Amino acid sequence: MTNFQTQFPSIDLPKKLARLAELAYNLWWTWQPEAGRLFAQLDRAMWERLNHNPIRMLHEVERARLNEIIKDKDYMNSYKRVFADFDSYMSQQDTWTQQTQPKIDSNSIAYFSMEFGLHETLPIYSGGLGVLAGDHLKEASDLGLPLTGVGFMYAQGYFSQRISEDGWQEALNNPLIFENLPALLVLKDGKPVTVSVELPDRKISLQVWEVRVGRIALYLLDSNVDSNSDYDRVLTARLYWSDLDRRIMQEVMLGIGGVRMLRVLNVNPAVWHMNEGHAAFLTLERARELVEKGDTFETAIEKTRGQNVFTTHTPVPAGNDEFPLWLMDKYLAAVWPQLGLNREQFYDLARHEQSYGETFSMGVLALRSSNGRNGVSELHGHVARDMWKFLWSDKKVDDVPITHITNGVHTANWMARRLRMLLDVHLGESWMERLDETELWDKLDSLSDEALWEVRQHLKRKMNFYLRERVRDRWTIGGFHPVQVVSAGVMLNPYVLTIGFARRFATYKRASLILSDVERLLDVINRPNMPVQIVFAGKAHPADEPGKQLIQKIYRTVKRAETGGRLVFVEDYDMNLARYLVQGVDVWLNTPRRPLEASGTSGMKAGLNGALNFSILDGWWRESFNGKNGWSIGEDKHTEVTDAQDQADAKDLYNKLENEIIPMYYERDINNIPVEWVGRMKESIKTVTPQFSTRRMVKEYVEKLYSKAIE
Repeated sequence: MTNFQTQFPSIDLPKKLARLAELAYNLWWTWQPEAGRLFAQLDRAMWERLNHNPIRMLHEVERARLNEIIKDKDYMNSYKRVFADFDSYMSQQDTWTQQTQPKIDSNSIAYFSMEFGLHETLPIYSGGLGVLAGDHLKEASDLGLPLTGVGFMYAQGYFSQRISEDGWQEALNNPLIFENLPALLVLKDGKPVTVSVELPDRKISLQVWEVRVGRIALYLLDSNVDSNSDYDRVLTARLYWSDLDRRIMQEVMLGIGGVRMLRVLNVNPAVWHMNEGHAAFLTLERARELVEKGDTFETAIEKTRGQNVFTTHTPVPAGNDEFPLWLMDKYLAAVWPQLGLNREQFYDLARHEQSYGETFSMGVLALRSSNGRNGVSELHGHVARDMWKFLWSDKKVDDVPITHITNGVHTANWMARRLRMLLDVHLGESWMERLDETELWDKLDSLSDEALWEVRQHLKRKMNFYLRERVRDRWTIGGFHPVQVVSAGVMLNPYVLTIGFARRFATYKRASLILSDVERLLDVINRPNMPVQIVFAGKAHPADEPGKQLIQKIYRTVKRAETGGRLVFVEDYDMNLARYLVQGVDVWLNTPRRPLEASGTSGMKAGLNGALNFSILDGWWRESFNGKNGWSIGEDKHTEVTDAQDQADAKDLYNKLENEIIPMYYERDINNIPVEWVGRMKESIKTVTPQFSTRRMVKEYVEKLYSKAIE
């Protein structure tokens, strides 16, 4: 039996609080509000200053404070409750998986993703793909699914965003200090476990970090190993290198290195799930293992294909990695002989004809090498079948074997604590275990308007306070112009209709659609007695010049004096800021070019917190919108992307904002409650929470794809 260990660094704590260190190294606390409060109550100001990092907190908090809090009966009772819950959770034997999926219980599922968004203290994610992967792990833990995550430990995290006075995005890299992270080096006999991948001219060694996500282990590969060259040591330093050489090497390390790592750790999955095409080389490594034992490549692929699951996330070309063939020669020339193939046979596995020449498509490789294939919403399923139909030229589009499983979000992670407490009282404390049962949500009709509106007002005040404190902190650092102070939200009013627009700044998301008629917009936001404020946030990839220009365009409008501080751009969007926004805004705006938003999940997070979605009928919103839980922009039909379509969508946006949304928000009863608005809030929570939860989503993966792969 191989002896693998992960060693907790010792943290000097009083005996009665010793288990706080154990809790700090398991991200279960991030979706358990009372567990997070155990750390926050030690020193609230420090907790905010340290960006909610419990490991740093335990190292820095004064011993005298720890001795003092031991005498606080309420704190110690909370401590006992949290650890009773934690122990019960970790040892639970009657999980959903054990009750309903006995075949899966002893078979593990490997889940490969280029990024995982788990918490702001571990910035190894760039956006929605990573946060979805993090939510997938958390829900797998809750359901007792034996899943293992595979990704990268990015030594520089993802960049921090600064917006210059002129609105230009500047990227700051913040090297991570691993001792402060909930990640532990995996050791064997006291030495770091390593695996290696071969390139034609050298080997790259990778060490392994483990992050505990409830009952789930996430293993992260890291090339910062002494035996590697300086160039190779930084290959895993950051997400999504712009230069293709580093990008292809990362994907070799994820796919091939990830399989080898699991073998070394004695994890032998029955299902291999690729979250997007970045990990598709794992299909070749699994085939290589069988070729080495004597199978032909065709036999090896046939034997392994049934256990591979591939989720495609975007119809946007930039989201589907393709590599020129000369680059494949450079980095994978050693692979095809190991598969018993020649160069042309190898390229035929994923050859893709483009206008600029032939490429090796990771999407094509994943689709051809997997039996389980899915898009991430009903509409995206249609789009994906049409997009990839050339791989099944003998089939009609509707018969192309790509299904869909609409994304969801992890409710416990994203729902505001105050709303959870209200629902505990109204639905019963075990509602979270049954949240995907739609009939449970009929009880929401009898929830008092006053109680729900009070929670909404509390969350708005909390968001406004947080944004003002962010501005204050930024102002004290220096190098911040007074106009930037106003532009960052210092004049926001918690009692004004507030619209949120926060996401990755890619051009197809049309962030500036609402600015297409600035004079009309100024009239909207400055209406006497019915003002509106709009909060923008989001990053563009450092190499995405059009995306950065879009941010600059918005920022220059935000800075105009006529906006009166009611248009705001909040820099450095991360999971913490996202939490405040999806919980605190009244309306969540989304304006992608249909059908390029494959799913979208930020609107789900806002919807389950009672915000009303106002969105193009694309991705998930096309399935959710029922006429009573928010508003649509444009029509539910396919149109060619043209300036005329942009203008039509903008016109519909302005008309609904002026004639429906603003009047409804400000129409109040004798108690100053917008009764019709609160009715829509209830409808939003009722429809979004059960249908667009990861509880429903992960169960669908199990029933539609994982169980078939195991059989």
